[in-house]
Parts: sequence; C-alpha cells; structure tokens
Amino acid sequence: MHTTTHPQFELDEGTGQGWSVGSLPDWFSQVCLRFGDRPAVTHAGISTTYAELHRAAEHVAAELARRGAGPGTFVAICMERSVEMIAAMIGVAKCGAAYLPLDPGYPAARLRETLADAAPVVLLTTRTLATTLQPTDIVCVCIDELATDGPRTDASAHIAPDDAAYVIYTSGSTGRPKGVVVTHRNVLRLLTETAPWFHFDQNDVWTMFHSFAFDFSVWEIWGCLLHGGRLVIVPFAVSRSPEEFHALLASEKVTVLNQTPSAFALLDQVDGRPTAASLSLRLVIFGGEALFPAALRGWMDRHGDALPQMVNMYGITETTVHVTYRRMRRMDAASEHETLIGEPIPDLHIYLLNDQLLPVDEDEEGEICIGGPGVARGYLNRPALTNERFCASPFSLDGARLYRSGDLGRRRNDGELVYLGRRDGQVKINGFRIEVGEIETALLAHVAIMQCCVVATSEVGAPSRLAAYYIAQQGHEPTTAELRSVLAAHLPTHMMPAFYQRLAIFPLTPNSKIDRKALPAPTAGSTLTDRTVPGMATTYEDLVANIWRVVLKADHVSFDDNFFDVGGTSLLLIAVRTGLQEQLSRQIPVTWMFECTTIRALAARLRAGSEPEPSAADGHAKDAQEKARRQRIAFARARNARGVAQ
Repeated sequence: MHTTTHPQFELDEGTGQGWSVGSLPDWFSQVCLRFGDRPAVTHAGISTTYAELHRAAEHVAAELARRGAGPGTFVAICMERSVEMIAAMIGVAKCGAAYLPLDPGYPAARLRETLADAAPVVLLTTRTLATTLQPTDIVCVCIDELATDGPRTDASAHIAPDDAAYVIYTSGSTGRPKGVVVTHRNVLRLLTETAPWFHFDQNDVWTMFHSFAFDFSVWEIWGCLLHGGRLVIVPFAVSRSPEEFHALLASEKVTVLNQTPSAFALLDQVDGRPTAASLSLRLVIFGGEALFPAALRGWMDRHGDALPQMVNMYGITETTVHVTYRRMRRMDAASEHETLIGEPIPDLHIYLLNDQLLPVDEDEEGEICIGGPGVARGYLNRPALTNERFCASPFSLDGARLYRSGDLGRRRNDGELVYLGRRDGQVKINGFRIEVGEIETALLAHVAIMQCCVVATSEVGAPSRLAAYYIAQQGHEPTTAELRSVLAAHLPTHMMPAFYQRLAIFPLTPNSKIDRKALPAPTAGSTLTDRTVPGMATTYEDLVANIWRVVLKADHVSFDDNFFDVGGTSLLLIAVRTGLQEQLSRQIPVTWMFECTTIRALAARLRAGSEPEPSAADGHAKDAQEKARRQRIAFARARNARGVAQ
C-alpha cells in the first residue's frame, strides 16, 4: 500500500493539499533527515545513501558559494549521468543558484553558445569535458578535483519559492535556442498537485532514463528524491539497448517508469518475448510526444491495465513538465485512434482559443493555452518573446498569465481533450521539442543552399524522422556529408535530419508559401547518389543488407553507405541490432552498432565472432561503467563524423 507523506506531516490524499511551499533543497534536506540511511541513487550496481548524497551536495554548495554563486545567479552543469551529477544539481540548488543542464553529447559549439547566452557564474564539469568546452569568461570548477574530506560548512542560502530553480534551453525558431526559467514553486506544486493520482513514496524505485537537459528528467530526479525513493541511473549504453534496459528494470525492481512513446515501443518489443524477465512496475508514465492508444495494445494484452497503470501526460517545458493526466485503459488501446491527453492538473487551467484569444466551440480546433501556478517565469534574456508567449489572461482580473503553447487541441462531444499537433513549424522527435526554423537557419549557412525547409515524417507505427529539402545554387552540388558536417557543428544529434533531398522548385500554397504537405516523400536514396547493393556477397553482408532494407524501408543500399547517411537514426539502429540478434540467435553489443555503421564493417565485425560484452545490468560496476564509456565514445565519434540523427 502506497501512502504519500512529507517528512514533516501527512498529505491529505483526497485534496492533495498539506505541503507548505518551500524550495527544492529545503524539501530534500527534510527527506534526508528521515531517510538518511536509505539508498537514494544507484549507478552501475552501487548505491549511495541519502546522507552520503546530502554530504556531497553540501561540499558542492560550499565551493559554489565561495565562487559567488547564490540566489539570482546561474550555475551550468556539464557532466555525464552519474551520482556526482545528481550531487551537483542538489548542490547548486542548496547555494540558491539555478542550475543550467548541458548535455555533454551536444556539439561543443552549441554548448559554448548556451554558456554565452545564460552567462552562468560557474561551470561545474569534469577535467575531460573542461578541455573540450574551453570556457573563457566563466569560472570552471571540476567536480572530480573537489576535496570531499575537508571541514563541513553549511552553504545553504535562503531561497524564496519564486526564485529560479533551473533554466532549460529549447530549440528556437529563429536559429537561437531559448532558455526557459522555472521556479521552485513551479516544481513543488507539480508534485503536490499530482500526488493524489500517483501516491509516490519511499518504497518506489525510479529510473533516470532521459538526458538531464530534457525537462522530463526534472520529474524523474526530483519526483524520486523528494519522496525518499531510490533513483536508478540508466547508463547511456543501457538506454540505447532495449534488452539491457528491460533487464535493468527487472533486476532493480523498478516501480515507476517514465518514457517517451518512441522509447517505450522498443522496450515493449523485448517485453513481449517469452524469455523476458518479469517486472515490478506499478506505473508507466508517458510524456514528451504524442501517444497513440493503439501502440499500447500488445502490452495491455499481456499485462492488462491495472498493474502497471499506464498514464499519458501532455506537457510543456514552459508550464513545468506536465499539464494533463489521462489514465489509459485497455478499451482505449482497442478502439481509440486519437491522442487523448485527459484532464488538467488541478491547479492549472486549459483553454482552447482562437487567434483573438476567444474560446472555440466544442469539437472545434483551438490553440492550447495554459494558466495557473505551473506557468514558468519566461524566457531568459528574451523579453519580447516572453511577452508574446506569456500573455495576460483575458479570464482573470488579478494579472494572471497564460502560456500560448502553439499546440492545437479539440474538446470532443464526450468531453475528451484531444491533442492535434502544432500550428507552426515545431515538431517533436523522440520527446525533444524542435523548431525546424533553427535547422533551416543552420542549413542556409552553407554557401550552396539557396532555399530549404525541414519537415518531420509521420508514419504509423514508426518513429518520426526529420527530412531536409533544399534548392542549391546553380553549379553547386553539395554532398550529404557536407550538409551534415555544417549542421553537426552547431546542432545536437536529435536535431540532425535523417534525409536530404534536392529539389528544382518547392511546391507552393495559394499564398505562395512552401506547401510542406505537398513535398515528395523522403527516401533513403535521397543522398544525391543512387547506389545499389552489389550482386552476391558473403552471408553476413547479405543478412545485414536485408535487415537494413526492412528497417529503412529502402530498396537501394550500398555495402559502404553509412547508416546515418541513408535515413538511419539511433532508434532504427537498435531495430537493426534486434533483427540481427533474432537471425543469429546471439547477443550483439550496442557498441558494435555505433562503431560499425556500414554493412561491410558490421559484417566483418560479426564474422570475427567476438563474444558479446557482459550486461550492464549484472551489478558489476566496473564492467558497466566501462561499457557506458565505450558506448558514449562510439556514439560521439559517429556523430562527429556523420552527424548522427538520434
């Protein structure tokens, strides 16, 4: 039986009220007083207690305070996922500053641009990453050089509920990413208001699956630690291997799983195998992208809909992770064909409005606008954009604001709220919000490109992928490799198009705008060359080529094509791995897939017949950490060489 409690007093489960507003570190400190000896974080089979995590965070906070960090300032964190990264986040919060998460997998140029825009007082990182980033005007503190055995000092600052807790950067339509500033009050009310639905407590085991630069991680990390639960950090290698991730969920007895639908689809395939281990899940919470109920049919046929409960939560970074709640039932998977997003979190209001901010009629399409305490402070250093998107609410007399999401919705006659997609050029790929205008701006930096547009593909049962269409200057023939190189220098992997297609002209609407719906369907042969597979080859080459054709939906691939140059993404590469494992009846290390990205290279590796690496879920810390390190290196090399689409 799960009962939701705060370290100081009981929460009224009927109303969700009872927790006083404070700050993230205040709540965390209270949790540590109650659960100090319990495990807080597990990474590679090793657990750190709440008391140990609290002490590590205090050392970080003391060093940051000595360096001038405090309320009203930002501290950037650029670290691999680890216990030290969690301690750094808590330490930043304890000294009163707001943390700025920087994913080390992003291009160094983009990270430097973000640092320049946010102007943090300190950059927390490691020796290795500091060499890569080479910050010039920012104090750099390497966490692996901090002394942890010195005298303990309390560096906790007085933090007001409306002080900034973090700033997360999202894609920008003008080519410039924008930072969303979220307060402590924003985050804490998210947990209190959703408590009657979920009943999180100290018996729950969560995973940190997502990048901490993705706001889903706010829910994963703070949702776990502020309830006294145990957070299992998923190594990068394991997050890219559905088999190993499923094994990790089973071995760690995870109870709360947060997933994008795209990632869950791969996990579902593994779970459906007769040999799959049993899981301890009580909740699977979806977010980040549209969930089609039919995608849950196989899972619910096996498990039903009571345990685990499946919950769809529509959300936006600017309104603090989640906005709505919708419990998914078996009948939804069998009969529903629309993305149902349910009811708003109790302290939020959802309005479906037209361009004049007037309510639309029932069953009519309108822009989803959100009001209430979840609405973030605004965009960092972008007052004009903040005033445009965070506008005064026409439904309030007390100066309350609405966030205009740009998402479209419709209220059905039966009361169900349906998500209909975007009204602009924004798309979501594997949970990441992407402004295609940012990609188009980067493409136009190539001297040969006259005009371009980027769209997201949409195929039933397949993850969305980005396709770039362009018109080149006369006499110029840019190669796909050149275009990918230009983009890879500035864009993270999840923003890299999978397809590049040259057109003579763009189809136009009656208003002389590019008719994106009339663009030709992208193909894996859209790489300016039409190479075909050579005739008969060895068994391994033919086997890999056949699986490529099925996964990429392509008739023509070459033994020397790079997987990511012919429409591949990391999710599709995992599908190739799954197909190979089924055909060969053997395990294939994830690292092989990222190191060998051509048919010829992968066939040679398979032919060598090396034994697969041990699973990272087996509890051996050294093996797991080494595997995660090798996977990250392989993935980074592939991205730098080809601009991998994540």
